[in-house]
Amino acid sequence: MLWEESLRPASEQDRTPVFSRLCEPVYALGVETIYEGYLLHYGRPRLFSPADPDTALLLGDYLYAHGLVRVSATGSIGAVHDLAELISLCAQARADSRGGEFEAWAATAALLGKGSLSQARAALRDRGDATVLAEVARSTAGVEAVERARCAHKLLVG
Repeated sequence: MLWEESLRPASEQDRTPVFSRLCEPVYALGVETIYEGYLLHYGRPRLFSPADPDTALLLGDYLYAHGLVRVSATGSIGAVHDLAELISLCAQARADSRGGEFEAWAATAALLGKGSLSQARAALRDRGDATVLAEVARSTAGVEAVERARCAHKLLVG
């Protein structure tokens, strides 16, 4: 199985949460699962070491889907929508060589399922402006928590 073949030995896994500290506990595992998928696409995964880029892409897509299934089990359609928007926004930011992915992650985690990120996401998507997302993340989750997440994210993505 793709999952088992790519899994790092337990002694080499890093299970430090990055964005789940910013969200409600009910969403934590789903958020970190999706983040691991993101890391397989764009960074240094914490739990997996795929043999090649194609395997990393497939496993990343699988983890996106698996994380969305976990979040959908909470019954929050809004949270699933927010995470789907996040995945799309990050892919667009990468394709356009724009920044703002961290801010999108932080704001989404902090306000997951609240339905209040449309304008902030549009500012990043349409103008490449992540300042509204950053402000929302800091005001909701707190400056210290967001900075901890930023440091952890930077180590994994650069």
